[in-house]
Amino acid sequence: MKFFSDSKIKIPCERGYDLNKDSSQSKICARELLSYIDKAPTQFHAVAVSAEILETNGFQRLYEKDAWKLTPGGKYYVVRNSSSLIAFLLGTEEIESAGFHIIGAHTDSPNLRLKPNPEYEKSGYGQLGVETYGGVLLASWLDRDLSLAGRVFVQNEEGGPCEKLVCFENPLLRISQLAIHLNRNVNENGLILNKQTHLPPIFTMAGGSSKSNLNQLLAGRLQCETDQIVGYDLALYDTQKGSLGGLNEEFIFTSRQDDLASCHAGLKALVDSPESTKSTRVLALHDHEEVGSASAQGAESLFLKDVLERIVGSSKPREDFFRALSQSFCISADMAHAVHPNYSDLHDIRHMPIVNQGPVLKMNVNQKYATDGATGMFFENLCKDVEIPLQKFVIRSDLMCGSTIGPISATNLGIQTVDVGNPMLSMHSIREMSGTADHASMVTVFKHFYSI
Repeated sequence: MKFFSDSKIKIPCERGYDLNKDSSQSKICARELLSYIDKAPTQFHAVAVSAEILETNGFQRLYEKDAWKLTPGGKYYVVRNSSSLIAFLLGTEEIESAGFHIIGAHTDSPNLRLKPNPEYEKSGYGQLGVETYGGVLLASWLDRDLSLAGRVFVQNEEGGPCEKLVCFENPLLRISQLAIHLNRNVNENGLILNKQTHLPPIFTMAGGSSKSNLNQLLAGRLQCETDQIVGYDLALYDTQKGSLGGLNEEFIFTSRQDDLASCHAGLKALVDSPESTKSTRVLALHDHEEVGSASAQGAESLFLKDVLERIVGSSKPREDFFRALSQSFCISADMAHAVHPNYSDLHDIRHMPIVNQGPVLKMNVNQKYATDGATGMFFENLCKDVEIPLQKFVIRSDLMCGSTIGPISATNLGIQTVDVGNPMLSMHSIREMSGTADHASMVTVFKHFYSI
């Protein structure tokens, strides 16, 4: 496959991009993203919502335990642990020569998770013990209207546990900030939070029922007995819905944009792409990126490799699998750091992405990002083909760079990989901010990638 096109289309000036161009379509796309995120307070809900969208668009669910019988041109998806999903649309050409076009993103976001025995009483209040998941911007979780969402395992009448999703829409919890009268120097010295003692939210007043308030709450929602609840994976989330903001609604204000915005962009591009293309299109949405991807369903697992090999192996010798990998390309999509106007000195002066100025190509020579000259050129040509501006990000040389699933997937598969993302502010805050125009732009580039 020839990945490097000969396109001569000139790239628009990054700083001169017309924000009013197709603004109505951009807002429609952004509101679709808001709806998607509002329905996905946890990675389990993100996979469930994504699966629903896929099935509405003709994708058939496969199960890893079954033998797969794939049809040319067929649309399929598979889920692992309810928190990772891989969807694919089979191409028309021989897979060993056409390869895979892969977009990867992650379903998890930094948050607070309930401990196994979370309930306790202190100073007249009933509280819940929590753990921090990922690099949480802790202060942003204070004084918010919080609730609970996740999955619960219920022992059914036949004796086996069944898994059920749960999401409480009403505010149940609050992590109240200490009044300034009791912390007079907080504005001068900064707020320091202890993860063990300062983050447990207030749940109720102390001295109530001797039974578990949490289990009673869950049983009431799931219409079961409290002793039928045998386990759960529950997280706190902000009940405030997402919205468009700014003078001209040019900003997206909502939670979990890192990385549900990339999940949605890849999902929308896949279902809106042409019915048939030469290459096999793949969307891989992994859990556990925020904690290193080392799990049975994370990007460091063999989940994606297993699925790709089964796609080829259903009708081809194993050697064709390796031939297909050599003809494949992967876009690792994860949100990028926009320059903050109040802290612009923390960016490299020649690599300062701005919200609403197009996707960001992410580079790091120490392999925190998978981009190199060849893969970067390929993505830049994709953007040129559809007249989308491209920005570039390299972290300051004296700061530590974060990472993505890109280098991990490239290591596992040996596939050419590029790291990209839309620019955003407040990354890892409970409420994040990105650009309305950027989301539609990324969808356009992804759709083009899936169509070639």
